[in-house]
Amino acid sequence: MPINEKFVITLQGKSYVTYEGLLDLAHQNQLKSIEVDLVQYPSKDNNMTAICRATAITNSNKFVDYGDASPMSVNSKIAPHIIRMASTRAKARALRDLTNIGMTAIEELNTEDISEPNETVHQEYTSTNVGLYNDEPPTQRQVDTLKKLSSTLDVEVDYRNLTKRSAGSLISRMLDEKYNRH
Repeated sequence: MPINEKFVITLQGKSYVTYEGLLDLAHQNQLKSIEVDLVQYPSKDNNMTAICRATAITNSNKFVDYGDASPMSVNSKIAPHIIRMASTRAKARALRDLTNIGMTAIEELNTEDISEPNETVHQEYTSTNVGLYNDEPPTQRQVDTLKKLSSTLDVEVDYRNLTKRSAGSLISRMLDEKYNRH
């Protein structure tokens, strides 16, 4: 079964799958259970790195993988939630194996590293805030991703002055907002 396109997000020309999409597809593939064990508790001795092991189980197979998170691998708003992020990353990796999805999960990224440098995008998501660069218009996939995210977050986006660069940064900021709500 292919992944539903609503669960695929494109940033800077690369496609990423969402955890919720992996979980949806895993249930379609008879996911029976998913268990997570904390393998390494974050401490000063390990640079505050949490490591989790996830085991996804179907009726016929077992898929095991690991995920890690540290203040250096997550955005600043997620940093206080290192263990939960390591858990989510481990589950995403196990579910990627279970579903045979080769795309990296968006939750495995530090989206602060993806946004364009020196670009200011405010919460209002208006053209005056995001139309800062005079380059190519956004791709259709970026527009589609923005529509999905704006619907999920219940915000309005002014598409009139978006560029590829500003659309990418806006997507990154909206993803941060979406995943920081947890």
